[in-house]
Amino acid sequence: MKILIVKLSSLGDVLHNLPVVWDIRARYPNAQIDWVIEEGFAGLLDPLMSNASFKGVDRVIPFALRRWKKSFKQGEFIRSIQEFLTFKKDLQTTTYDLVIDTQGLIKSAAIAKLALLSPEGRIVGPANKTQYSGFEPLTRYFYTETVQVPMHLHAVERARWVTAAAIDAPAPKEGIDLPHFYPDSYVANLATQAAPLLDEMAIHGPYVLFLHSTSRADKRWPHESWVAIGQHLMRQGIGVILPWGSPAEKKNSEALAKDMPGAIVPRAFAIHEIYALIAGAKQIIGVDTGLVHVAAAFGKPTIEIYCNSWKSNAAGYWSPQIHNLGDMGQTPTVAEVMKFIW
Repeated sequence: MKILIVKLSSLGDVLHNLPVVWDIRARYPNAQIDWVIEEGFAGLLDPLMSNASFKGVDRVIPFALRRWKKSFKQGEFIRSIQEFLTFKKDLQTTTYDLVIDTQGLIKSAAIAKLALLSPEGRIVGPANKTQYSGFEPLTRYFYTETVQVPMHLHAVERARWVTAAAIDAPAPKEGIDLPHFYPDSYVANLATQAAPLLDEMAIHGPYVLFLHSTSRADKRWPHESWVAIGQHLMRQGIGVILPWGSPAEKKNSEALAKDMPGAIVPRAFAIHEIYALIAGAKQIIGVDTGLVHVAAAFGKPTIEIYCNSWKSNAAGYWSPQIHNLGDMGQTPTVAEVMKFIW
């Protein structure tokens, strides 16, 4: 059995799609499982690559739509087209018995359609939009089969629901037998890689990451709330790191650090470096954003803060170390967050 998963982006969505790999393995233990993913997130699948003790994904096929679009706008037409043709050739080196598109967008459905199918091969994707998901109705014309998904489902369960129908398995029950997203050995090894970064920042004890930045201002937690938590932690001798990923986010980090002297505004980190810092942190506190979902997927002590997004769509529930506070239009208080500070 040769199976292709198509889930391109974004960071949190890719993480929430990981359990479908174990669902497929439970039904087809020896299947070849390949995954097409936006190239910037391909590293998330590296620890799931097959090895002697942990069989996950067999082949990762990077897709570079974001970079190709940027190059195309800059006039590098030939390069973009050549790289796309190389991707297509790579994709079509395998003939698949089943292609599963859990994303339900034109771009993901078109990739699913590009894949080569065996004579009885199928392309399966969602048939409808749900309360929280993006969905483009024209995708139905790319699939050989569609799956009606219940309206109110967590992102993890949406992906598992489509997959269960595709592999003729029972519909998943939320929180039942959901495996760790990553092997504990991987997270522990990643944590050791944080040491030189901590030396660079002169942090020599436990630390907490504040993942305060998000692309939407209405999802941010109030400045004074972060300051109150940060001051409390530093009084306990715990370091506070304020990562950032853009000039605007750096400005926010600097504003927070100004009101909590001793907090660290680091240099810009590469994605693998921030993963290492997450793995080594005592705790991660953050708003509804991709890196917070990384922390939850790593099984780290995580406080997820929801201010203006639906908690029931993305909240981590697979570990007792994950605490989800707030909801759409229900910003949690400092006192509520403080209850779960380690």
